[in-house]
Amino acid sequence: MAAPASSSSSSHSTTPLLYSCIAHGTTILAEHTASPTSSATSALASVVLPKIQHTTSSKLSFSHQNNLIHYIALSPSDYPSSSASQLTFLVVGTRAVGQRVPFGYLVEVKKRFLSQYDPERTDFAALPPYGCAAFNGRLKEMLVQYGATAEGREDAISKAQREIEDVREIMVSLTWIRWLAKAGVLTSRLDAEHRAGAGARGAH
Repeated sequence: MAAPASSSSSSHSTTPLLYSCIAHGTTILAEHTASPTSSATSALASVVLPKIQHTTSSKLSFSHQNNLIHYIALSPSDYPSSSASQLTFLVVGTRAVGQRVPFGYLVEVKKRFLSQYDPERTDFAALPPYGCAAFNGRLKEMLVQYGATAEGREDAISKAQREIEDVREIMVSLTWIRWLAKAGVLTSRLDAEHRAGAGARGAH
């Protein structure tokens, strides 16, 4: 009995993708933490989620100590008549893993989640916290698959090729995020960064 448990813990601890969740607004519908040692990373979601606006689709990364927080947020431009427009797909990874693997992972998570929960038939706004907990097991598998296996990482990098160009990495600490949130200026900072990135891409 002890041997299998040890093996499982070891496999989870080796993935650089530490935590992942899917949320509707600030309500977490599904989540998984890769190992007990990375449990503190789940608290980062509670800081970031309230400041994500879904007026436009966005892909962003934040820095916190040795980790990066990455997310894809949907908007009405993705799903005009569905509550799916308020969904956020988030993952916390080590700084060493970079951005391509996490965003490739998120692209696949979004695809599989929306395949399992049809946006045209699911009222995400009416779901309670962990209302999609049946997807927790899939997140658990994918955190290891895309973070700890060579095949998974290669697949993630391939999926991220067209996504990564739209990502703006904002290098701020968790303390800075909290200060901005209290000051009520975090959202405007994110919007400014997003517009600056779009303008820079349009100039090329």
